[in-house]
Amino acid sequence: MSRIRKFYFARLIGRVLAALAVVYLYLRRREAFDVLRGWDFFARLSPLHALWLVWIIDMVGQLVPVQKDLPLGSQKLFRHRFRPLREAINYKALKEHIVTTTKAAYKVFLIWVGVLAVLAALFFTGVLGRNEIFLVAVLFYVCDLICVLIWCPFRLIMRNRCCTTCRIFNWDHLMMFSPFVLTPGLYTTSLLIIAFAVWVVWEVCVMLYPERFWERTNAALKCVNCTDKLCTQYCRKLRLEK
Repeated sequence: MSRIRKFYFARLIGRVLAALAVVYLYLRRREAFDVLRGWDFFARLSPLHALWLVWIIDMVGQLVPVQKDLPLGSQKLFRHRFRPLREAINYKALKEHIVTTTKAAYKVFLIWVGVLAVLAALFFTGVLGRNEIFLVAVLFYVCDLICVLIWCPFRLIMRNRCCTTCRIFNWDHLMMFSPFVLTPGLYTTSLLIIAFAVWVVWEVCVMLYPERFWERTNAALKCVNCTDKLCTQYCRKLRLEK
């Protein structure tokens, strides 16, 4: 198992523990959720502030060209992770690839809008409240790494080989925090704004530097050069070899 895969499993365990802690607060210390209301972010210290800080650090990490500790799938938008092939780029094929993957990406976007529509219906009918919407976001937070490490339903639509080549890798925080559009407040809106900024940077880079996002133009994305080894395909290959 690669170092990054071990690190991500540790992160998954941490996220599960964080989710259990949030559920405990929901059941036993409901006042901890007061920071979600308006400007009450500054009213009192809550354990949820720690989670807010972790989320902010995670998103800032996606905006900074980090040399290590983040997988290539998240950092491939940056120049230092680009390894051009020796042969000339086939720009026609590259354009077709970007168009195809972008169409698939926005199919995922439409599905997610449907998920938000269901949450909005439950929220405005009173089935879910502000605190419950926060719990949903925390659930998405855990599911994010399950998609990376175990199984990702979006691969059925994207048809990408693995997370390293995934067209929507850095959509994760925007998808996680999108339910917060229903519960505006300093806590939730600040997370949503930064998540949106991460998404915009990613999408702009796809349009400006498409060669960084395709394994046929970026040698770093090829299986043979992979150092992350996050994908489940790699794990299955190891089991077969044994």
